[in-house]
Order: sequence, then structure tokens, then C-alpha cells
Amino acid sequence: MDAPAEDVVPSDFAGLLGRHGFAPLRRDRVTTLQVNVGKLCNQACHHCHVEAGPKRTEIMRRDTAERIVALLGASPDVETVDLTGGAPELNPNFRFLVESARRLGRHVIDRCNLTVFFEPNMEWLPDFLASNAVEVVCSLPCYSAKNVDLQRGKGVFERSIAALRWLNALGYGDAGSGLRLSLVYNPLGPALPPPQAQLEADYKRELFAAFGIRFDRLLTITNMPIGRFAADLVRMGKYDAYMSLLVNHFNPATLPGVMCRSLVSIGWEGTLYDCDFNQMLGIRLQLNGAPFAATIRDIARIEDLHDTGIATANHCLGCTAGAGSSCGGALS
Repeated sequence: MDAPAEDVVPSDFAGLLGRHGFAPLRRDRVTTLQVNVGKLCNQACHHCHVEAGPKRTEIMRRDTAERIVALLGASPDVETVDLTGGAPELNPNFRFLVESARRLGRHVIDRCNLTVFFEPNMEWLPDFLASNAVEVVCSLPCYSAKNVDLQRGKGVFERSIAALRWLNALGYGDAGSGLRLSLVYNPLGPALPPPQAQLEADYKRELFAAFGIRFDRLLTITNMPIGRFAADLVRMGKYDAYMSLLVNHFNPATLPGVMCRSLVSIGWEGTLYDCDFNQMLGIRLQLNGAPFAATIRDIARIEDLHDTGIATANHCLGCTAGAGSSCGGALS
């Protein structure tokens, strides 16, 4: 069953932007290029807005990866390349993208599900990440096995802990190592995340006490009402209630820092989007005031997108509720 149309929500996001002086929402200087290399994944998590899984065939080709590298080389404002999927490491161009971005002096993030380390022929991955000083951002929705396995599958917690220990052994999570390890929390159901700083302290205490695991920071991310999570809400009869929760906790203080103002998302086929969530909904980035299938071949550099309009809809309420939410965690 499809999620209800967005106009059933009791307050629309565009109206909220207008009332707080942010309409239309426009892009600032783009410092992060987020690249979705495909939907192939070794897991099929219930909350996944990408709806990734082992049977997905969408995967970025080499010519698209090469064009992204060329575009990155022509775009000095871009400081960070954020690789996501699916499991981005399963793409045969993953190494090429990482090594090319690092040669250009850019910070690289790998959004890793941890269990991919134990897939066939992936034993090279942890050492590769460390040797290229890649920041590893890992999904771990709880510090207890029961809750993680409920959301992500049986045995995922045990393998995740083993992967984190592997990363720690390489220096990840150690102050001064230059190897940054970040964990990601998202609620198990239709609720907002708790305060990020408090939860980070809980994670650090519990994971170190039980497993000796060290990490740098915890990012709290709100579940977006799209993809599999939206379908689950509809099945449970909680879609409207969740959208009302987001509306009732709208926080205008998050608007200056929403990620779409400093980030551009690239789909596996090279299409440009304002964010990863718009990408999953097929809401394309606007050029010259009109949305169309803008791709990485339509621009000479990422700076061409400065001060362009950002396409918004009611799922954007997920980024602006409570403390706010972005790929970099809470906003306020």
C-alpha cells in the first residue's frame, strides 16, 4: 500500500518556510558531495529509505564514477565526498572513487553497515579504509543485540560488534589517529530521537563497558516518512500520527543548517538531487527555476549550483522536527 499523498498533512512544509522567512529555500556554498553508488546491499533493513537489498540491480557504472571525479576536480568548494548506497563498498568503483577523492585532497566518508566486512571477498575493506583515512559512519540503532537485530536482521548486532572491534584494532576511534569512527542512531519506531549528546554518552559508556569499543561521535537521525519506513507506518495505521508528530515539533531554528543548503546528492545514474531523500522520491534538483533531469553532465562544476532553489515537500518535516536531522546528525 502506498503512503498517503503529502497534502493530507495538517500543515505543509512550504507554508512553514514562508511563515519563518525561508521561502523559497535556497542553496548556499556546497561543501559536501553525497554520492549514492547504487542500491545493492547485503542487508534489507526495515527503516531503509533507499529500499536497498541483495536483489537490487541499480549500480553506478565506471563512466559515471569518472565524470564525478572530473567534476570534483573542477569544484574546489567541495570539501567532503560522502559515499552511500546500498552498501557502497559492494560497487566495483568504490576503490576508484575513494582513491581519486583522496588524491584531490578531499575528506571521504563511507556510510558502512559494518556487516559488509564479512561478505565474501571483502576482507580487504577495513585496511583499505584505514590506509586512505576514510571516515567510517556506521549504522548501529542501539547498543543492545535485541533492538539491533529486530530492525536490521538476526545476527547483525554480533557482526557489527566484531566489525567495530576490527576498526578499533586499526586505530579507528583513537584520539590523534586521524581515523574517525562515527555511529548512527535512528529510532526503532515512529518517534523522534532523544538528545544527541546524552545518547552519545550512553552509547560510549555501554559499548566500552560491554565490548571495549571506542568511537568518536554519535549521530542521531530522524526516520524519514518515505520508503520502507513509510510503508510500515501505513501498515500499522500510524502514518498520519507520525506526520502530525513532525509538524507539531517543527523547529525553525533548524532551517539555517538543513543539509540541502550545503550538500548536493548524486544518484547512481548521475542525476542531481538536493538531498538523498529527494533522490529516493524522484524529486529532481532544479536548474533555471524548472525541475528536469539535471545530471552531472549538465554542469561544469558544483559551484554552478550556488544560490539555486531547493525542491521541498512535506517529508522535509523530518529534517526540521525537534533538534533537527541531517546526514551529520542533529542540527540544534
